[in-house]
Amino acid sequence: MAGIGFSLKRLFSQKGVLALCRAYGYAGVVCAGPMVLGVILLTGMALIARLAGVSGHDRELMNSMLTYSLLWSLTVTSWFNMVVTRYTSDMLYEEKPETIMPSFYGSLSIMLTIVTITYGIFLHFSGVRLVYQLECLWFSLVLVVVWTETVYLTAIKDYKGIVLAFAISLMIGFILSLILVILGIATIATLMLCVIVAYGILMTWYYKLLLDYFPNSRQSKFAFLRWADKYRSLSLIGGFVNVGLFAHLVIMYFGPLRVQVEGLFYGAPLHDVPALVAFFSILITTVNFVTSVEVRFYPKYRNYYSLFNDNGSIRDIEQAGREMVSVLRQELTYAGHKQFLCTVLFVVLGSYLLERTELGFSDLALSIFRFLCAGYGVYAISNSLMLILLYFEDYTGALLGTFAFAAVSVGATIYSILYVPVNYYGLGFFAGGLCFYFIVWIRLEWYIRRLPYFLLCRQAVVPGLDHGPLIALCDRLDARQERMEAKRQAKQDAKADRRRAKRMEKLGETEQAAAADGSN
Repeated sequence: MAGIGFSLKRLFSQKGVLALCRAYGYAGVVCAGPMVLGVILLTGMALIARLAGVSGHDRELMNSMLTYSLLWSLTVTSWFNMVVTRYTSDMLYEEKPETIMPSFYGSLSIMLTIVTITYGIFLHFSGVRLVYQLECLWFSLVLVVVWTETVYLTAIKDYKGIVLAFAISLMIGFILSLILVILGIATIATLMLCVIVAYGILMTWYYKLLLDYFPNSRQSKFAFLRWADKYRSLSLIGGFVNVGLFAHLVIMYFGPLRVQVEGLFYGAPLHDVPALVAFFSILITTVNFVTSVEVRFYPKYRNYYSLFNDNGSIRDIEQAGREMVSVLRQELTYAGHKQFLCTVLFVVLGSYLLERTELGFSDLALSIFRFLCAGYGVYAISNSLMLILLYFEDYTGALLGTFAFAAVSVGATIYSILYVPVNYYGLGFFAGGLCFYFIVWIRLEWYIRRLPYFLLCRQAVVPGLDHGPLIALCDRLDARQERMEAKRQAKQDAKADRRRAKRMEKLGETEQAAAADGSN
């Protein structure tokens, strides 16, 4: 959400190293906290399971079940989050905060239903024990809520509360698992329960933060579906990014590196573990986009657009446009340099350290790790460029870039497992990232040169009609909600009438008794 709630600017204006670290820490947890929590818990639980003496097969099964749940929940939410973000941003701009929480409930009801049906069917035929099936489904449903909450948390200024929730949930998860190890009852089921409890605490705390900021109301829960019809490309953009980012992991489960853990749960440890470590190399760009691009670029962006709305002079508009583009180029260049240095450190220093850890990195795993680090680095820069396209509402350019990212990443990864030596695995994801980068970079350069034209000449003269399949679905769901509210209100009125009648009846009996006593 462009520029929403960025009191981070005030934090970065404070002097001192501690203030700077605190600001970066807040931004990091707000942007990537739940994902980082997942990676830390996944790695930590594997180490605790080894400490508890859990067999290698059981540890691999637990990792596979947690990974499948993470990927399933991310895949479903990715098709909704950008639309919900746009809807929430528009409602806050229109000063309608009472519509925010209903959209949260409505989007969750749809996503939870999809995950329950699709993942439930997979788990039913997965071939693992029933208790594992229930825990996987439970975990994925909690994750859906957390991923959705993070969309709305970008509008909240309570950074301390967000960081505190993250830290306490992580700490409780590890403390519970260590207690289980001490008591000698650490199993797959109990350790997975610790992960669910940790995310459950995070989910509950985040929900409380939302309720403290946004009011509850009886507005339409499915109004955001109108935005899904109006901005269909946003759903596709979010879905394509998710496919490009994670499909290469799933494809490896069908290649030479795959290992059947149990039933339908597969893994590719020689590829999964390097991917897990390489993922951390993009955190610096994720945080930098918020702290640098958003905080410094957004004021220039807002000033430029406000001049169009407030009848600014042509000279002022041109000057503001030059300043905005200059700051944008400067911040994107800084972001690229930071990501390049981080990727080099991960490839060089990371490879040296991983060879000497207990993770068991072989020469093959290190080769895959280097390609994945490069791929994640290019993706991080490309994603930042794509988000800037969304700032300018160039949904066509963003859609082209993300579609190419997904298509090339999937196609090149499939080609690599069929025809390329295993030590070049990860090259397919890197190729997808490069294709993503060149398309969004060229599109952004082309677009900002013609920005006044797109602002003034490409807008719709007549507003579009409200029609479409999702709008029709929204109308039906709203009508159903109104009928249910009417029935609920009728029941409450009937109960109130019965209570009132009983009170009147008791009052009449009391008056009759008093009259009888008086006559006596």
